Amino acid sequence: MSAGHTAVTTPQPRPVPVEEPVIRCETPQDECGVRDLLDRLGDKWSVYVLVELAAGVLRFKELQRRIPGPVSQRMLTLTVRRLERDGLVSRTVYPTVPPQVEYELTEMGHSMTHLVKALSDWSIAHRPAISDARRAYDEAHPA
Repeated sequence: MSAGHTAVTTPQPRPVPVEEPVIRCETPQDECGVRDLLDRLGDKWSVYVLVELAAGVLRFKELQRRIPGPVSQRMLTLTVRRLERDGLVSRTVYPTVPPQVEYELTEMGHSMTHLVKALSDWSIAHRPAISDARRAYDEAHPA
């Protein structure tokens, strides 16, 4: 065997074992609920809607003004409809001219805010480490 080939066949140190994952999919077809979670939290505006409605009932325009970034009326409408369809948001229409519409979180919607808070806390706690990892990666892999 050549000296260069020994590095390929030499056993590498094994990584330190980590705890068993909290969630595990038994088969590739078993989604473990991850797809539903990502469908809801993975779009651009749903988390913002959940965060703003966690404070209480809001009318449509109030909700639109509170969301950071330029969310269009159409996109916000689609977002709250999806959240309503999933049972996370309730919509109340008052018979006025023009119709007054209010949105609020359901009990299930409020329970999801704990998940959003945990993800936010994780992100804040790991922000420096993520920034360092990105910087090291970019230095090792120049464009």
